[in-house]
Amino acid sequence: MAAKKTEQAEQAGQTERTKQAERPLPRFPEPDTAEFWRRTAARQLTYQVCDQCSRVVFYPRAACPACGGRTLSLQVSAGLGTIYSATLIRRAGHPYFLQRVPYFVAFIDLDEGFRMLSEVIHAADHTASSLVAKRVAVSWEEHSELSIPLFRPIAT
Repeated sequence: MAAKKTEQAEQAGQTERTKQAERPLPRFPEPDTAEFWRRTAARQLTYQVCDQCSRVVFYPRAACPACGGRTLSLQVSAGLGTIYSATLIRRAGHPYFLQRVPYFVAFIDLDEGFRMLSEVIHAADHTASSLVAKRVAVSWEEHSELSIPLFRPIAT
C-alpha cells in the first residue's frame, strides 16, 4: 500500500513538473545561429549559400564546409520539403517533452537542397515508415523572441 502511494505521489509530482516545464530554447549570444533564430521570429526559415562555391549550407555556420569560404549569403526557404527519415519518440529526455510523447521527429529534405531535423506535427494517424517520402510544410511554434520550425504533412 505504501509503495502504491509513493508511486501516485511521484506521478502527481511528474504531472506538476510537466505543467511547469517550458520548451528548451537556444541560449544567446550564439554567433553562428543568432541570425537564423532572429529570422524565425518573423516566420522565416533561412539557410546559407556559399558565395565562392555555391554550396547550400545548413545548419548556420561561419564557413562553408565544402571550400572553407567565409562569405555565406542568407536565403529564405519556402519551407516545403520531403521527409527523408522519421522516428517515433516514446520517451522524454526533458520535462517539457513529457507532455508531447509520443511524437515524430524527422530529417526533412527541403526543396532548396538542405536537410534539417525537426518535429513533425499533426501526424498522429501515421507511422514512422508511412511518413517517409511525405511532403511537408513548415509550421511555427511561437515564443517571445523566436519561433521553432516544425513540419506538418501536406496533401500532394
